[in-house]
Amino acid sequence: MAEVPYTRRTNPRFSFFADAEVIQLDGTWVRGQLAELSSRGCYIDTLEPIPIRTKLHLRICDGMSTCELPGKVIYIHSGGGFGIFGMGVLFGEMGPEQQSTIDAWLRRLGGRPGRDLGKNSFSQIRG
Repeated sequence: MAEVPYTRRTNPRFSFFADAEVIQLDGTWVRGQLAELSSRGCYIDTLEPIPIRTKLHLRICDGMSTCELPGKVIYIHSGGGFGIFGMGVLFGEMGPEQQSTIDAWLRRLGGRPGRDLGKNSFSQIRG
């Protein structure tokens, strides 16, 4: 597969560490750890890979705040032999409550931008 060239993302991504549950449409679920958050998606580390294009339901928990929303895996990275898989997830359509929660988290994170990793860019969607 050819590398997709890096393009600057339109939505800034911030370091954000929160617990996550990834629930696939067949009902199986995987625990994960969010590492980054943007208004359009997130980056999650898990112990089990989830294939690209898999539609799923996310439950993100940060202290007392929880947000549940649909998503789709748009890329995956292996953990270099450590048994951890990183996945870029594009959020699906959100309701006002979900959007409000994501926006509140992003406002809180606004002063602490995350690393801008070109190979993890949400602008590199692979169908």
